[in-house]
Amino acid sequence: MHCDLDFAPSGEDQTSRPGPPENFTGTVRIDPLSDTPEPRRVSASSVTFEPGARTAWPVHPLGQTLIVTAGCGWVQSWGGPVEEIRPGDVIDCPPGEKHWHGATPTTAMTHIAIQERLNGKVVEWMQTVTDEQYQVGSRHKEK
Repeated sequence: MHCDLDFAPSGEDQTSRPGPPENFTGTVRIDPLSDTPEPRRVSASSVTFEPGARTAWPVHPLGQTLIVTAGCGWVQSWGGPVEEIRPGDVIDCPPGEKHWHGATPTTAMTHIAIQERLNGKVVEWMQTVTDEQYQVGSRHKEK
C-alpha cells in the first residue's frame, strides 16, 4: 500500500514571528508547526511567552488544545480562577470559551497550540488582559 505523506522538514517554511502587540502583551514568539490545506482544518504552533507575557482574551470557534512543553504559566477562562500550568499539562479550551494564557511574572512558558479553522478563522481576538486581571494570578498563587 502506498501513502502520499506531506513532510515538512524542520525549519522549512516555518519562520518564527513575534506575537502581534494587538493580540499579546509582552514578548511572545510564534513558531508555526503545521497549517494544513483545505479540506483539512487544523493548525498548530509552538508559542513562547517571556515572563509577564500573555495573550489577549481570545475565542476559538472550534476550541483550542494547549500542550505545555516548558516553563510555568497561567490560564484563565472568563469568570473562572487563574490556574497554573506546567510541562506535560494539556488544556482543552472548548469552542467559544473566552480565555487567556501566558507566562507567570517570573518564568517563561512554551506551549503547543492546536486549533481548527471554521470559515477560514481559528480565532477571534477580544480585549487585552489588563494588568489588574493578570495580577489576580499573582495574588491567587501567593496565598
